[in-house]
Amino acid sequence: MNLSTYLRAGYPGLVIISPEEARAESEIASVCNELGRHLHAWSSIEGLASIREERVVACSDPFEALDHVERLFVSEEPRHVVLMRDLQLHLDQNDPLLVRRLKDLIRAGKSRGHAIILLGCRMKLPPELEHETTVIDFGLPGPDRLREVLHGVVESATLGVLDAGVTELVLRNASGMTTVEAENAFALSVTECQAIDPSIIAREKARTLKRNGLVEVIESCPRLNDIGGLGQLKDWLARRAGAFGEAARAYRLPSPKGLLIVGLPGTGKSLTAKATASAFGVPLLRLDMGRVFGGIVGQSEANLRTVIKTAEAIAPCVLWIDEIEKGMSGVKSSGSSDGGTSSRVFGSFLSWMQEKDKPVFVVATANDVSQLPPEFLRKGRFDEMFFVDLPDASERAAIWSIVIAKFGRSPAGFDVAALASACGEFTGAEIESAFEDAMHEAFAESCEPGMSHVRQAISRTVPLARLMDGTIESLRKWAKGRAREAAKPQAKAPRGSRVIHGAN
Repeated sequence: MNLSTYLRAGYPGLVIISPEEARAESEIASVCNELGRHLHAWSSIEGLASIREERVVACSDPFEALDHVERLFVSEEPRHVVLMRDLQLHLDQNDPLLVRRLKDLIRAGKSRGHAIILLGCRMKLPPELEHETTVIDFGLPGPDRLREVLHGVVESATLGVLDAGVTELVLRNASGMTTVEAENAFALSVTECQAIDPSIIAREKARTLKRNGLVEVIESCPRLNDIGGLGQLKDWLARRAGAFGEAARAYRLPSPKGLLIVGLPGTGKSLTAKATASAFGVPLLRLDMGRVFGGIVGQSEANLRTVIKTAEAIAPCVLWIDEIEKGMSGVKSSGSSDGGTSSRVFGSFLSWMQEKDKPVFVVATANDVSQLPPEFLRKGRFDEMFFVDLPDASERAAIWSIVIAKFGRSPAGFDVAALASACGEFTGAEIESAFEDAMHEAFAESCEPGMSHVRQAISRTVPLARLMDGTIESLRKWAKGRAREAAKPQAKAPRGSRVIHGAN
């Protein structure tokens, strides 16, 4: 946080958005002490408190508090910084008198070198104040701050000195949490097992992220070898597996930006997104773009900032956005349907993707590319765009082997080549569904699934490719010259005989 620079430059109105009120106040107090500024803090419960003089003026009403602030701003020396904690709740009432009062005080502070700081977990200012204030980024705690919290918990629990490797793993698992959340997780670990267990920290972080409903940690991810076919795409990912390590940084290699995977449902796009994290050896975060958009004014933009801060705090990581076209579908009509919220969120997201300097690898999947805005597909947003077509016979045979082994049976007990020929229009998801169907039938007969059960399941399945033949051809036509084939060229078969790679 560059608060010191803004105060020295004379910025009179500052906004800090953070759920960590205590940590933010601590850093504000440290900066004010360093600059010799007198810090005052107001809340609707405590009133206006002078931090240096330990004196409190009882005033729960914001107008009364601002009257006291005006008296502080009369002189040029000493310079005062006033921290307003609960003002957003009052601004939500759309009181024009409060807006005017605050605007006048910010201007008065500018002329005499004073400043007002608005602090809250969300902040949506009226247009009259937007150009009078500057938002300061206050990120989640970094490794050094989390290390201090960990040291405090270890010391209070008298656990002794932690192993260096364990410490680094604990800090990595705690990244993306607030100091309070991390401290609680460390304390819970001590309570459960009388030690700092990295797996408990990772579990608590996953619960924390699920609670806000925006991103979640996917803990168990498949490997690239668990995907049938998609040779070129898997090779591309494997060649970038070391791009987040120390050697890559020493080589001055830019971190990969991301990957867009386009194809029909069931073609293994989601499976590939999950396997990317395993290939890179980094955590996987799943973002539901639909949940970013909230009903309260300003909530959508705040949600996106939370997502970005979380991803960058956990980095290096993979951020997976499934069926991204659904989250972006309202962008074109945003001006008339939602006051431009979708467009603003979309623009902010694109800007972050273009300019991000943290190692966050974005994997986006899309079924209907026609719904994506053209600017989203421009080079520079993603490193590469792959098109996943229907798999050919050899790929289907590989998928059958993977699916059969997944359910604890030996692929050697089945003629996978014959099965691949029998399901020429199946997707990988449909192959898995057919084998599940065969297992149910075999279980009802109190026997093991065999070729006859699987053939019958295949005959009962109507593949999606038959229902979406026009869509498939349209996608192939669009992808030609725009996207790379996910399958290796030598594995390519005539159109209409390819099927999808792995369950979605």
